[in-house]
Amino acid sequence: MRLVQWKKNVKKASSLVFKKPDSLSVGRNLEETKTESKRERERDTVLMEEAKGVVKHVLLAKFKEGIPSDEIEKLIKGYANLVNLIEPMKAFEWGTDVSIENMHQGFTHIFESTCESKEGIAEYIGHPAHVDFGGLFLPALEKVIVFDYKPTVARF
Repeated sequence: MRLVQWKKNVKKASSLVFKKPDSLSVGRNLEETKTESKRERERDTVLMEEAKGVVKHVLLAKFKEGIPSDEIEKLIKGYANLVNLIEPMKAFEWGTDVSIENMHQGFTHIFESTCESKEGIAEYIGHPAHVDFGGLFLPALEKVIVFDYKPTVARF
């Protein structure tokens, strides 16, 4: 009895595996199917395009315990003011962690500067205003990570 049931199950399974695709069995021709497949591939294609020239300078920070919030605010304003002092620095953004994932590893603040090029980043890093500010900012930090990158934009 088991052998008969097994044969029925095998026959049923093989009929599912070898069944013609619905798109062919409802009378669509091969060209329509190829066109539809191409559209599906195009829809799934993501174009990656590196931003021209732009380089982002990201700093993740954890301020030391005991640094008063008004001192942190003063440091942030000083960081933001660098955009007015350093020509290749085109933009500045910052924020605090609001993630629910709790993967911040103790980092509390993020700062992002946008420069016009890799050369602009080098000029920014070596600029006297940046060097002087770093002498004030870095001693207030317990942990810091700096990462420079050229953004890549995904186009769907």
